[in-house]
This record gives sequence, structure tokens and C-alpha cells, in this order.
Amino acid sequence: MPIPQKNLKDLYLLFASVKTEKDAKMLLKDILTPQELASVSERWQLVQELEKGTPQRDIAKKLGLSISKITRGSRMLQYGSGGFKHFLKKLKK
Repeated sequence: MPIPQKNLKDLYLLFASVKTEKDAKMLLKDILTPQELASVSERWQLVQELEKGTPQRDIAKKLGLSISKITRGSRMLQYGSGGFKHFLKKLKK
């Protein structure tokens, strides 16, 4: 089922309006289930490890994840829209 573009735009604008860590926490806790929040957090942790050059098997052991999850994250880092790379660079500043 395709997502209406207006709905996506509204969601993007909602996230763009977040200015503080406190605001981000409130929004994410309300918009995601605890399981979804854990999954998103896990994905961000593994992407940061991949960016550092940590081997996939070491990440799997450190974060308790399957190699397939790490491989998916690696593919998104390499071939995704560039969002991960953009924010990794932005957060280093």
C-alpha cells in the first residue's frame, strides 16, 4: 500500500521541527512502540560501529545482533539515500 505523499511530507516536517534532545525523546516515545524504538536505536548503534570500521562479527557480538541485521545496515550505509552518512558526519562536528 503506497503512502500518500502528503502524509510523508507531514512526517518529514514533524521530524524537522525537533530542536532538542528532550523534544526528540518525547516524540519518539509517542510515535514508536518500545520495540520499534529499540530496533531503531539498535540500527543507529550498528551503523555507527560500521562507520568506525568495526568488523561485522565484532558488532554482532558486542550488540547481540545477527550478521544479517548488520549486513542490512551496512547496505543502507553504502547504498541508501545518504541519510546515515549525512548524520554521522553532522554529529562528528
